Amino acid sequence: HKQTSEVIDVYEIMKTRYKRLEPGAYTLLIQGLVHSDRWKEALLLLEDVKKVLIPSVRNYNDCIEGALLHQDVSLAWNLYQELLGHDLTPMLKTLKAFFDFGKNVKDKQYSNKLLDILLYLRNNHLYPEESFAHSIKTWFESVPGEQWKGQFITIKESGQCSGCGKTMESIHLSPEEYEFLKGEIMRDVIDGGDQYKKTTPQELKRFQSFVKCCPPFDIVIDGLNVAKTFPKVRESQVLLDVVSQLAKQNLQLLVLGRKHMLTQHSRWRKDEMKKVQQQASCFFADNISEDDPFLLYATLHSGNHCKFITKDLMRDHKACLRNAKTQRLFFKWQQGHQLAIVNRLTRSKITFQHIPSYNTVVQTTGDSWHIPYDEDTVERYTYEVPTKWLCLHRK
Repeated sequence: HKQTSEVIDVYEIMKTRYKRLEPGAYTLLIQGLVHSDRWKEALLLLEDVKKVLIPSVRNYNDCIEGALLHQDVSLAWNLYQELLGHDLTPMLKTLKAFFDFGKNVKDKQYSNKLLDILLYLRNNHLYPEESFAHSIKTWFESVPGEQWKGQFITIKESGQCSGCGKTMESIHLSPEEYEFLKGEIMRDVIDGGDQYKKTTPQELKRFQSFVKCCPPFDIVIDGLNVAKTFPKVRESQVLLDVVSQLAKQNLQLLVLGRKHMLTQHSRWRKDEMKKVQQQASCFFADNISEDDPFLLYATLHSGNHCKFITKDLMRDHKACLRNAKTQRLFFKWQQGHQLAIVNRLTRSKITFQHIPSYNTVVQTTGDSWHIPYDEDTVERYTYEVPTKWLCLHRK
């Protein structure tokens, strides 16, 4: 293989000339070597990288693929564990490689490790791509004596699988889960983690007093985020349209904004902002503040029925939560409470993303697995969830 021999030539030259390489060079050499019969030297390069920094997920992916290619299964799993130990998120193609290799392995221990990968997808809310979903299906159907049958399906509005008829887990949090999550987030917001450095304690206090004096809200609106939904339309007009539409349903609304939104400007008209204030409670924070803590605080303070509108993903916030359980509950709560504006059919009608009644996450009952996956040709917004599923059940 011409390219591989070229990589080896370059590797030989660099090995004699330099003691250390820069990360990009290590990556290219590792990638080239793993496909050759000198693949074990890629592992030596990985060790070199480790002396200076944590290797990248790509470095790990290449070495794992190399180990599987050369049938060194225990090395592949060790590298995978090492990658997770560094708190890195593996590439989906790394996980797919384990399933592809597993078709020819008839070993209970290996099977259990693959099921652990599926639970990893569940706990981290990762969705496999279509080709990976096919690999999972092929592996399940290849397990001797287990008689798994896989099919690609959609889930009915009721949460029932159109393939096997099982019902998916509910998106709703139990009262205990809700109280636990609320406690964790409130503590985080009020104690002020790093992500809230831009919000002064005085302002949070002012906000807490404001929320206490209001009845519970039905919908909390991230004013600035919503106003920027349609770039061609004036911000204050978009916000007013959204608020007016929701106010017609007799909902208690809270609009969170920044003080600059009240200053007359070509994008912010005072008369429109006045109409917003007539139809909703409004809180305008200092211009440097973060919106997330206010949004989370007001929504959770209002109770489990309260929804919020933003296209923001709150990734930073999720990352700051203390443990996997809280992160999992936060994601589930977010999926069940976040409304996003999807399109604007006419001036008067704004449509919101539909919130399904079931949890779009990998799930199992022991004798069935349901795995939501991303279709190759479908672009999905980050606040949306996949609509296609792989259903696996025993015949």
